[in-house]
Amino acid sequence: MADWRNPPKLFIPGPVHVLPEVLEQLSRPTLGHRGKEYAQLHGETVEMLKQILFTKQSVFLSTSSASGVWEGSIRNCVRQDETVLCTMCGAFSDKYADVARSCGRQVDELKVEWGQAVTPEMVDAKLATGNYAAVTMVYNETSTGVTNPVYEISEMLRAKYPEVLVFVDAVSAMVGLPLHFDELGWDIVFASVQKAFAIPPGLAVFAVSDRALEKSKTVPDRGYYFDFQQFAKSGAKSQTPTTPAIPHIMALNYQCARLLKEGMEGVWQRHAKMADFVRAWAKESFALFAPEDYASNTLTTVKNTRGINVGEVIAALQKKHNVVFGNGYGKLKEQTFRIAHMGDITLDDLKNLLSWIDDELA
Repeated sequence: MADWRNPPKLFIPGPVHVLPEVLEQLSRPTLGHRGKEYAQLHGETVEMLKQILFTKQSVFLSTSSASGVWEGSIRNCVRQDETVLCTMCGAFSDKYADVARSCGRQVDELKVEWGQAVTPEMVDAKLATGNYAAVTMVYNETSTGVTNPVYEISEMLRAKYPEVLVFVDAVSAMVGLPLHFDELGWDIVFASVQKAFAIPPGLAVFAVSDRALEKSKTVPDRGYYFDFQQFAKSGAKSQTPTTPAIPHIMALNYQCARLLKEGMEGVWQRHAKMADFVRAWAKESFALFAPEDYASNTLTTVKNTRGINVGEVIAALQKKHNVVFGNGYGKLKEQTFRIAHMGDITLDDLKNLLSWIDDELA
């Protein structure tokens, strides 16, 4: 029987493994969240995040999962008489469209098969057919291990549809993959800290462009918890609109300092090196689910070409080595499996995991 007091080392695509020194940050004495000490912590953390995301625009912290910013982006920046184009290539990009509908917005879909990427040509062809207020994208589809060509799509959008707002779910991309917010011309990007930031779940980071903040002023019924105007008002004082997850922000501050010390180019290269290693193993032992040109550098989805019982292998590795990797997501369960290589997971960690999988299959 599994014991939560002796948790396994996580190679699932989030939450990922958290270092002991990061966990120590969560146990520091707490602060009054309206005091000057908290404002100092918040301000320092946001300034580091701006460097990490290459932006001079607004960065906010939300005590929620990133799923909250799905809703926040739609409710703040799309009026009910406007249409949003949702690009869909897997479970989480599909859910973004579901959230937009649940907010009462008009949704048009651009949908590809799971395992395929959305291309600039597809987005261009769709946007050319109508009047869209915004387009949603998922940078890195966690269910399939596909990284969409967001830089190329964004270049096309800036050239041909500069008036369309761009919302990007970067949940399993932020930090692990290049992200130059201002250069890309995005309006909203968001992630949870339990992915490449390698912090326990409970906090979301999101950047909002100046023009998206201006647009939100004109949108009625923005809701309460994710009202961007309240975030901006509080952010000007290095505060949050509602009680923040202070321990998580202490851990985020610690991780941001580490990332900047390493340098973002170095962080991206480290993730790419781990991804190359796992992909090479996957191609030799099984097959990649995603086309290699669009394969993610933060997680690999492996096609179960050998028909192994994935759940049994995961259970065996947990029992023998106290590690777990991820089964396929949703309709891909047992057809695929997923191995995370993001955050503070190391190449040596991955070598151990893959050798244990090989031993179990042998």
